[in-house]
Amino acid sequence: MKKVLTIILGLSCLAVNAQKKWSLRECVDYATTHNLQVIQNEYSKQMQDLNLRIAKKNYLPSISANLGNSVSFGQASLGTGSIRNDRFSNNANLSADMLVYNYGRLEKTVRKTEFDVEASQYDIETIKNDISLQIAQQYLTTLLNKEIVKISQSAVENAQKQYDRAKITTSVGTTAQTILAEAEAGLAREKQNLKTAEINVGRSLFALVQLLQLQEYKDFDVEDVEVPDQLAPQLKSVDEVLATAYENQPQIKAAESRIRSAEAQTEVTKTAFWPTLTASVGIGSFYNNLLNTNIVGIDENRNLVYERNLFGQYKDNFGQQAALSLNIPIFNKGITKLQVEQSKLNENIAKVTMQQQKQSVRENVQKAQFDVDANYEIYLSALQTEKSTKLALDFADKSYAAGRSTIYDVNVARNNYANAQGTVAQSKFNYLFSLKLLNFYSGIPLSL
Repeated sequence: MKKVLTIILGLSCLAVNAQKKWSLRECVDYATTHNLQVIQNEYSKQMQDLNLRIAKKNYLPSISANLGNSVSFGQASLGTGSIRNDRFSNNANLSADMLVYNYGRLEKTVRKTEFDVEASQYDIETIKNDISLQIAQQYLTTLLNKEIVKISQSAVENAQKQYDRAKITTSVGTTAQTILAEAEAGLAREKQNLKTAEINVGRSLFALVQLLQLQEYKDFDVEDVEVPDQLAPQLKSVDEVLATAYENQPQIKAAESRIRSAEAQTEVTKTAFWPTLTASVGIGSFYNNLLNTNIVGIDENRNLVYERNLFGQYKDNFGQQAALSLNIPIFNKGITKLQVEQSKLNENIAKVTMQQQKQSVRENVQKAQFDVDANYEIYLSALQTEKSTKLALDFADKSYAAGRSTIYDVNVARNNYANAQGTVAQSKFNYLFSLKLLNFYSGIPLSL
């Protein structure tokens, strides 16, 4: 019984997952979290974080220990003769050195690295924005294709009614067989249009799945969002949107951070003109052992002096040292001066990149504003055309019912009305996307 319940619960969970419909916000959040390009740039950001930590660690002293052992065998020169010199030696040292002065190189390096960290974070935000806009456009394309499916379904229903009516009138002999054939052909065309619309929905869902980089796509679907039939015009000016975009868009902030990073790098390079003062301290000791004898000499009383053990020699030979080292650059072939010129060129490159980013944002905002205005006018025109073709279809139906027009006229009117409905849907979603894009540059998050 327990096993049966487990299976039922598992199937229920699968059914719930299969029925899940994704909202635009869920799609954007998932893509900006799991997209491989985002993950790759997050690793780059972590590399910059580590570079910053390394730069800050340079304030600390460097401490090192050394332990050495050596052994030698053979004769050693002594006057005109030689003596046996088999020896084992051991030494241990502990030293520390610290940078005392270098014209602020460490502080300037830290500041430069902080700007690099800022820029890498803004790079991540830029990629997330690009992905979010792609997701939003494809999401709205999917909703448009679903809307066209509804229009095609309505057209099929009308064609089916037309066919049923023609079938009855033909069977009783009031209309010719050609009327039934045309009605049947019209129904077949509408069914074909419906099938094409359904395939387009599947194609747009598949494209959205690929943007999300999901493994499975067959059960993927999006929420059915009710788009208002009447859309209001956009009232913000380009200058208002641009002011917000220049302040908030991450690609511009990244360019600003890279300008400051290049300027800081110039200051770091200039420190090579200045002296460097380094302090060092150390302690150490050593031990020697004559392998062929343990006698090292004779004292003043002519008594033999024997080698002391390891710890005794380490105590006797213990020593300390301290030093200050001043390195004054005098001439390095003019390389530092050239490196400073390179850094200034990098500053100019960063400033040009900044202007390019601003130009790109300005062009995108202006295009979005143009599209908003143009698409709204197209939308209003499409509404008027839909109204006119709907009236023409109603007249065609009534005229056909009264015997004053043919089924061909009805089919033409129905096709015109279906095309007008499709144009309204297309213009509505085009306007909606351009409006969302303009709002996005205004600092408003993407949502439906």
